[in-house]
Amino acid sequence: MTRHVEVMDMVARLKAAEQAFVLATVVRTVSVTAAKAGAKAIIRPDGTIAAGWIGGGCARGAVLKAARDALADGEPRMVSVQPENLLAELGVKPGENRDGVRFATNMCPSKGTMDVFIEPVLPHPSLVILGGSPVALSLAAQARQLGYHVTVAAPSADLPETPDADMLIDGFALGKLNQAKRFVVVSTQGKGDEAALRAAVTLDAAYHAFVGSRRKMAALRAKLIAEGCDAQAIDRIKAPAGLDLGAITPEEIAMSILAEITVERRRGQRGAGRA
Repeated sequence: MTRHVEVMDMVARLKAAEQAFVLATVVRTVSVTAAKAGAKAIIRPDGTIAAGWIGGGCARGAVLKAARDALADGEPRMVSVQPENLLAELGVKPGENRDGVRFATNMCPSKGTMDVFIEPVLPHPSLVILGGSPVALSLAAQARQLGYHVTVAAPSADLPETPDADMLIDGFALGKLNQAKRFVVVSTQGKGDEAALRAAVTLDAAYHAFVGSRRKMAALRAKLIAEGCDAQAIDRIKAPAGLDLGAITPEEIAMSILAEITVERRRGQRGAGRA
């Protein structure tokens, strides 16, 4: 099996397993370099190279740093590793970004140049919905269309129909969930509100929300704190869930929640690649 085939096979496996990684590809070399154009490597979030090869230590540090940054912001980037004299001719310093390219110094005796494209591959964002209400079912269906990995957790007796979800959990004992940027919505609407909220506050997530009024959330908050729940964790839950769009139907409420989640998901990304 060639190294290239091995890399692409692993890419397929990691995507199927919803695991984050970076695919690094050498796109150009000048003079003597250990790796040639077309060489590929898979870099895991911990910085290890899981498969493939893109050369020795001369370029590895710059590539691994770019890989970490790409996984953090989800944006691809180009790294150009060049000898110090060529960087000086270009008028750039190591670590500087120019026209979408990050420059780094090649300290090896070969003094070659290597350009590497860094492509982050991230798992689908995770939406965890606790409850089997009409809003919960509509939210699951709409989120699937937008590419979310959807988990619905609710007692089976509370579900009027099978949700459109990647994972279905009977009850609120969540166990192991999809590892990705996570958003959590409690939409129980009177059926297991407290149990669902207790489960929700244990999850690390970018967004927690409750489908219900501020008054109802305040009453539930008092009960949960009296039972020993952490007040700060409960206060991270937004109620009511969703943007104020004047929504009335379950479908409209679900849409307003997804709109609010989209704002949180895309925060800081819209202008990331713009001058």
